[in-house]
Amino acid sequence: MNKKILISGGAGFIGSHLCDFFINNGDTVWCIDNFITSEEINIKHLLKNDNFIFIQKDLINLNEEELKEKFDYVLHFASPASPVDYLKYPLETLKVNSIGTEKMLNVALKSNCTFLFSSTSEVYGDPLIPEQNEQYWGNVNPIGPRSVYDEGKRYGEAIVMAYYRKYKLNTKIIRIFNTYGPRMRLNDGRVIPNFIYNALNNQPLPIYGDGKQTRSFCYIDDLIKGIIKVLKVDYNLPINLGNPEEFTIIELAEKVEKIFGKKIGFKFLPPMPDDPRKRKPDITLAKRLLNWEPVIKLEEGLKKTIQYYLTLKES
Repeated sequence: MNKKILISGGAGFIGSHLCDFFINNGDTVWCIDNFITSEEINIKHLLKNDNFIFIQKDLINLNEEELKEKFDYVLHFASPASPVDYLKYPLETLKVNSIGTEKMLNVALKSNCTFLFSSTSEVYGDPLIPEQNEQYWGNVNPIGPRSVYDEGKRYGEAIVMAYYRKYKLNTKIIRIFNTYGPRMRLNDGRVIPNFIYNALNNQPLPIYGDGKQTRSFCYIDDLIKGIIKVLKVDYNLPINLGNPEEFTIIELAEKVEKIFGKKIGFKFLPPMPDDPRKRKPDITLAKRLLNWEPVIKLEEGLKKTIQYYLTLKES
């Protein structure tokens, strides 16, 4: 049965892959995006599809009454998501996660449909525990430069839970850990596109701090499968989605260098402010509730991602 899906931030990295999933599933997708941190190329292949409706608009200025459809799902993915972006657009980041979230919640309420909020592992801040589960309240600097994103997402989670408790709206919250894959902007400032960009241009890989900080990297295909499962499960509290395999930034740099098959070298730079030392999801809940866990290993995902950018460069 054809479903009607509204995706804010649908031209972004994760949002565009979700648009693809639903279009390929035979559903109709409404995509809202203003291209502030996304690119038209991500959805260009969908623009002539009759089941894809694109609305180029800043979500903050959206009149909810313009959306007259009765949706089956409202998925809120609009937000700058990398330090480079949310430091450049601090007020926009705060607004899209507060005002924007409320607007999308109201649209879902009008349709009495399932609402999903894309939160982030950044709600855990610089964690004081080695593996972050959903019960951990986090260690966040509320006034640091990253707070516009961290606290924006924490507020977003709070208002989503308020709509769930007050209106009994079927809400979902996913806390996304580092995800990578095709369609990430090479200049978005996150570590994997950073490394790929520099490797493509024969420049040393930039490592902020000592490189011993850890991250866990989930390939986009695995994440999309997890998101779809979350939509169908009877559960309304936050769920971690990420890959629990943990690597230091130096280990990641070595893997990128190995895949490119050439000596690129590293350059060490001052650490980023409030940069978490550890980031590893506890996905026990996702395994139990969703029967989901990532299957694509880091080397395989990196090869797919690098091949995408090599193909882009050649075209």
